[in-house]
Amino acid sequence: MKLAAIDIGSNAARLLISEVRVNQNGKPEFNKLNLVRVPLGLGFEVFETGEISQGKTGMILQTIKAYKHLINAYGVKYIKACATSAMRDATNAQDIIRKIKLETDISIEVISGEAEASFIYENHIAENLSKDDSYLYIDVGGGSTELTFFSDNKLIFKESFNIGTIRLLKGMVTDQHWNQMKEFIKTRTRGYHQIIAIGSGGNINKIFSLSKKKEGKPLSFDLLKDYYKEFSNFTVEERMHIYKLREDRADVIVPALLIYINIMRWGAADEIYVPRIGLADGLIQHLYEEILKF
Repeated sequence: MKLAAIDIGSNAARLLISEVRVNQNGKPEFNKLNLVRVPLGLGFEVFETGEISQGKTGMILQTIKAYKHLINAYGVKYIKACATSAMRDATNAQDIIRKIKLETDISIEVISGEAEASFIYENHIAENLSKDDSYLYIDVGGGSTELTFFSDNKLIFKESFNIGTIRLLKGMVTDQHWNQMKEFIKTRTRGYHQIIAIGSGGNINKIFSLSKKKEGKPLSFDLLKDYYKEFSNFTVEERMHIYKLREDRADVIVPALLIYINIMRWGAADEIYVPRIGLADGLIQHLYEEILKF
């Protein structure tokens, strides 16, 4: 069975096409067939003007049309498409969604921050790790950061904060925003086992690649701090040249590191695992579960 997930984020739109096979133990195995990313940068407009321009609307439409061609080429029957923070804030989001539906027959659902955290948790990474620790999922996007806390085989909380890489670059994150997140993390994680972080999002995936760590090995809190100091010393152009980063990654990687570092500090987490999962992976898992119910 082939499934597709579309994630329209504040920085980029992603299409993930996966094939699901049931193994001998009756458990589903998800094999990625293709992952495509288009850097739309919706948040740079929306968080400043409150809407998506005509130019960006055209880019979204062309992207989804291209995704539809790929979906058809792979023979995918089931699709789940969602939009996050930028579309949540855009006053003309519903007009754009109607246009996409009309021209591609793909329905886009604008999901809440809490729903976003839930979909990321659908990957159930923590359930396969030690029961002696607590796990804090951290998903950093352009417009928001989703936190999901898991301890003693239970989901303790899901929370979304309007602190994202693009909002930081735009100077839209105040001390009050940071303090709210800090107090929430410190209060809601108090009294549980030692916390280990689980990171998702393109920026932490890139840091993991640069670190040359083996798959399955965590990154340390100190290493993230070192990368933050190192990258902060360079301009976007220099980061692109030295670390071979795309421009749309080189600009947001520093604010992303700041978010991960602050959350790990407030949660007293010394390590972060990077299983290379994101919202699109969670959407695929959720879609599969939905199909099984019918």
